Amino acid sequence: MSKVDASGESRDRARDADAGIALDEGASEPDQHHYRLKLYVTGATFRSRRAIERVHALCEKRLAGRYDLEVIDIYQLPALAAGEQIIATPTLIRLLPTPLRRYIGDLSRIEGVLFGLDLRERT
Repeated sequence: MSKVDASGESRDRARDADAGIALDEGASEPDQHHYRLKLYVTGATFRSRRAIERVHALCEKRLAGRYDLEVIDIYQLPALAAGEQIIATPTLIRLLPTPLRRYIGDLSRIEGVLFGLDLRERT
């Protein structure tokens, strides 16, 4: 499991979670303009790498500086996938701002991803 923030830096959150360290959960009210996303993939396959690249590119284009992206490999952490009831990959979940949104499957259709996660620009 890795954490990618808007600057593109990664860090291992599993170690902190196992140690019981709070990971920004104690903040008062979430910023409605900051997005928290989780991407579930299966292994280091071409399809998984492509999904990660597409989501990262989408975030940089639409949410630059306003997102945290957590990538979870369900082969390495199957318990996390079971807890989120992941039945197919890739699955992209928008945790914040609420309400929670899920997009399952092909991430190549950008308009579909934007619609599914309600990331379209308001007119």
